[in-house]
Amino acid sequence: MSNGKKKALVVGAGFGGLTVSALLAYRGWDVTVVEKNSTPGGRARVWEQDGYLFDMGPSWYLMPEVFEAFFRLFGKERKDYYELEKLDPYYQVIFGSGERVTITPHLEETYRTFESFESGGAKRLQEYLSQARYKYEVAMREFLYRDYRSVWDFLNWKLLIEGSRLGVFSSLDRFVGKYFKDHRAKKILEYAMVFLGASPKNTPGLYSIMSHVDMNLGVYYPKGGIHAIVRGLVKLCQEQGVRFLYDTEVKSILVREGKAVGVHTVQGDLEANKVVVNADYSHAELDLLSEEYRTYPKAYWDKAVWAPSMFIAYLGTSRKIPSLSHHNLYFSDAWDEHFYSIFQAPRWPEDPSFYLSCPSKTDPQAAPPDGENLFFLIPVAPGLPDEDEFRESYFQRMLEKAETILGEKIQPYLRVKRLYSQRDFLSDYHAFKGTALGLSHTLRQTAIFRPPRRSRKVKGLYYTGHYPHPGVGVPSVFICSVITAEGMEKDLNEEAGSG
Repeated sequence: MSNGKKKALVVGAGFGGLTVSALLAYRGWDVTVVEKNSTPGGRARVWEQDGYLFDMGPSWYLMPEVFEAFFRLFGKERKDYYELEKLDPYYQVIFGSGERVTITPHLEETYRTFESFESGGAKRLQEYLSQARYKYEVAMREFLYRDYRSVWDFLNWKLLIEGSRLGVFSSLDRFVGKYFKDHRAKKILEYAMVFLGASPKNTPGLYSIMSHVDMNLGVYYPKGGIHAIVRGLVKLCQEQGVRFLYDTEVKSILVREGKAVGVHTVQGDLEANKVVVNADYSHAELDLLSEEYRTYPKAYWDKAVWAPSMFIAYLGTSRKIPSLSHHNLYFSDAWDEHFYSIFQAPRWPEDPSFYLSCPSKTDPQAAPPDGENLFFLIPVAPGLPDEDEFRESYFQRMLEKAETILGEKIQPYLRVKRLYSQRDFLSDYHAFKGTALGLSHTLRQTAIFRPPRRSRKVKGLYYTGHYPHPGVGVPSVFICSVITAEGMEKDLNEEAGSG
């Protein structure tokens, strides 16, 4: 049963808000989720039009053990909330030359692919994946689920002794370069950094774990789309007694005598003795708290290294596109220039790499029987102007480019189209400069160096989501909520003991 000391308000119904709410309610907290938008999911909302069902944000299901472990915390099984399908192939890669390769669940095929890139490539990929597996196991055991409260929590014996082997202090690009020289091999092993909001040149080599994640652990698809996870979490929350208030934007966090005591919303004030923010951290600090209660000054956010925004086109076609797999990655010959346009000299890229998801290859619910559901994504710098006229002209140029690369006509068969970019991320999620992913995963923005999950200025104010450690990615957000909920319980017990 809940009691007066265990009443929490959670700001935002994204993955972080849903997971932390379920965990707290299961531990006996009285939990209410306050959501700005009319539906749950945050960046994982859906858009439906004329029989096409689009996941608006995350589209990759990786690290399945994290999700399984989460549901076991409730004595439940993930399969009771949504079903999974393992993809085959995992994804298709198209290079600037037009060459295509597929990464499949069959590692021997992937070894042969890497051997075709360069002599000895198969053996070196085996060695690379072996070290990636080791790093992943150490990270899961020693780092990812750790609540970093001070630098000494970060500088533990495992990091100090094995930091070099783990690749913490060198870039991923340099680390991959020790194994491979061929640009095709390197791009396949580095592409995931885009989805972690970073460049391979300034991301710690530790993140080679992502190759173990997709090649060894596998790429899955939740039947019904990523939003099936959202629906499952809402069901789990409701089973624990969590209440939801939609269309209720929080305008400020109420603070009395240095303690969070509730939130002020467009519908009025709501009181609690703990507040958990799943909304973008920068928005909470700059817009929901007065200056005296901010952990960081505005200069911190201005100087931070931000993850990309995304130029997204949700497209529904009236014909099938045989050349596509479920996940498709195009790696431009202007690979370095594209990253430069995101992180060094912000501008719209003219020859970008892109990601094209076609979930209708796997899921008949995603599109009418004769059509395809396309999620066309180009990583771009946050903060760029994206007026309607420019959006449309840029889309047309990029679609023509994609048609040439794929050898398929798409434009004549479009039934549904919606463009989404910087200003949408800003208006829908209060995302700083319209970033899609928050803070980039540079060494100085990893682990203890990410924003804390406890406010340093306001007692009883906590954070979850993709800003605190472990950071960007749906599995990381699940882990973050586990750490936040456990920390809140620990803090409450310490308060009771001192009281």
